[in-house]
Amino acid sequence: MSKNEFVCDCNVIHQDIVDDTRKNMLDEFTFNSLAEFFKIIGDTTRTKILFALDQNEMCVCDIANVLGMSKSSISHQLGTLRRSGIVKCRKEGKEVFYMLDDEHVKKVFEIGIEHIEHKK
Repeated sequence: MSKNEFVCDCNVIHQDIVDDTRKNMLDEFTFNSLAEFFKIIGDTTRTKILFALDQNEMCVCDIANVLGMSKSSISHQLGTLRRSGIVKCRKEGKEVFYMLDDEHVKKVFEIGIEHIEHKK
């Protein structure tokens, strides 16, 4: 059996680092909310929708056309994204246009793309 070269074999606790990290730990609500955020955007269809909305504000029909999916399935996914605070919408007459909720969502999404593109 080969030894994992990435396992720490020392028994030294770097107490200053441990204390500093513990002091800065987030509360459970924040960790759970962050995990839920990444779980929501971790779906391929929702990621495609976010990509489309990162390009342009769009209605359900336009998103469905871009992704080659039904309006019903897009509406379902947009509902999930909207309830999670990842997208928002505005109404113009009978049309409803969707967009990314804010600059934070836009940055997280674009940084994710940049990270993946850099690894290619």
